[in-house]
Amino acid sequence: MNRSFDNKKRLNEQMIALRAAKELKDGWYVNLGVGIPTLIAMKMPLPDKQIVLMSETGLLNYGRMCTPEEMKSSSWIHLDASGAPVQTLPGMSIFNIEEAFDMIRAGKLDCTVLGGLQVSEKGDLANWRAPKMLTSIGGAMDLVTGARRVIVCMTHTTRDGEPKIVHECTHPITGKRCVKLMITDIAVIEVIKDGLLLKEVAPGWRAEEVQQLTKPKLQVSPDLKEIEV
Repeated sequence: MNRSFDNKKRLNEQMIALRAAKELKDGWYVNLGVGIPTLIAMKMPLPDKQIVLMSETGLLNYGRMCTPEEMKSSSWIHLDASGAPVQTLPGMSIFNIEEAFDMIRAGKLDCTVLGGLQVSEKGDLANWRAPKMLTSIGGAMDLVTGARRVIVCMTHTTRDGEPKIVHECTHPITGKRCVKLMITDIAVIEVIKDGLLLKEVAPGWRAEEVQQLTKPKLQVSPDLKEIEV
């Protein structure tokens, strides 16, 4: 347990989502996982970017999460993969879950943004089940295999202060060597050929402090900067 930095300010979930949204490119087809990634939809549309959101529930080109008032006034509600009601946009497509997974497995997604329980120094991802946690696999294994780019948004440590970025995942693996970028509440870290590259730190944090909360050795970018959202 590491409580050395309990009093230092970290990015909140909305700020992590905002930083992740900056990674999305114009014209991309993007899937958003449960948790922090879902919040990216609240930032849509992005300035000067046309992003098409896809859900494995069978939605393509949906909008942000509905407000309670919008839910009351609508006679038909569509749900994303996290079970959140989302806006119906002009031209939105609706199809069955089999067709949705056909799209994922055929490599039609430019990017998936997922939550994470652990990420290894090689880019292995564990995010579908923790010990003593009852849940189903869902679409995560298909997404990390089918999407061209996998971005993980998560807190840097567990509630007990243990690092989530580890040498080897101890939770059940979702996918091997699939993660390209991690955005946490204290850092932006890229998975590169020979390890992990620390590219950005949260305001008020230093590279050596991020290292203390990270199991693998981090390479520090010569262009290291503060996270901007």
